[in-house]
Amino acid sequence: MFDRAALDEHVAGCAEVLLSACATGRRLTRTELADRRTQGERAAEAGLPLRGLIRHHLVVAQEVLPSVGPAAATLLASVEQAVDAFAEGYERSQHQAVRQEEAARREFVDDLLYGRSDLGRLAERAERFGLRLSQAHAVAVAAGPEPYGDGYPVARGIEAAVLSRFAGRQILLATKDGRLICVAPGEQPDVLAYFAKQAYAVTGGGRVAIGRSHPGAGGVVHSYEEALNALDLAERMGLEGPVLHAADLLVYPVLTRDRQAMADLVESALGPLRTGRGGAQPYLDTLTAYFDSGCVATEAARRLSLSVRALTYRLERIRVLTGTDLADPVNRYMLQTAVIGARLLGWPESDA
Repeated sequence: MFDRAALDEHVAGCAEVLLSACATGRRLTRTELADRRTQGERAAEAGLPLRGLIRHHLVVAQEVLPSVGPAAATLLASVEQAVDAFAEGYERSQHQAVRQEEAARREFVDDLLYGRSDLGRLAERAERFGLRLSQAHAVAVAAGPEPYGDGYPVARGIEAAVLSRFAGRQILLATKDGRLICVAPGEQPDVLAYFAKQAYAVTGGGRVAIGRSHPGAGGVVHSYEEALNALDLAERMGLEGPVLHAADLLVYPVLTRDRQAMADLVESALGPLRTGRGGAQPYLDTLTAYFDSGCVATEAARRLSLSVRALTYRLERIRVLTGTDLADPVNRYMLQTAVIGARLLGWPESDA
């Protein structure tokens, strides 16, 4: 509760304005309305409740009423003008505060995810938004069929669901570059799992990637980059599943760490497939399906909508063209690695 003095301070001068207006039956002047708006702004900045302030305006009007006599109708109109201007200033101040808070939040999210701020200062700002960067954190990134921004119904719905489910937890939800972001303590994987479930449901089948947990402010950046890389990798590799864990995909960055070596392997092992009928792509698709199905011919044939006989023929052509025998473990491993490399490098559409 606020005392009478606090309310009086922000309704000061209202009685005089009302009496002056009622004396001649005039409307409030621009200067008087501007003063009411300014008082409303100051009241909002002071944190006073608007409902209590409006009630106090009515109290002032009741105190003035005996002095206006037959001008009661004018008093009512003047109070309406005064209260309307006061509420306008109050709401304007609140909207400005909200915009400033949103701008500060967006700036913080940018600095947090890209590591562009002094770590000590970043840690101080993080506590304002519910994070303690002394802990380890993990980041989940959700991408849907369309870009999402702060304030979008999808983003608001997910934020409400997550914060309701995990009230009191140190969680940050935001959007960045059209994607939905969730930052949570690393020892609370249930938060990110629930976020992923909600994001998949409301984005109409979007995909979510979860980075590994890393300590400190730099750990958030690292986990965020892992999640982004996982989404990119899933797109290039055609990986299935709505939720991807960066920890399960570590083999792929290892394979492409030496890009030139991988390009040489792809060209050496798969280059001869270009001379086959239809070019390299049909044979590459065959090998991809074969390896993805655990080298089970019937399953690979089903995935390619081929008969087992047709699949077997293709595999034999691959053996003839490349000179590698899929029955040999060393040859099979080399060819499978080359197939993965081809998908990572976009071969044969692009030069490896």
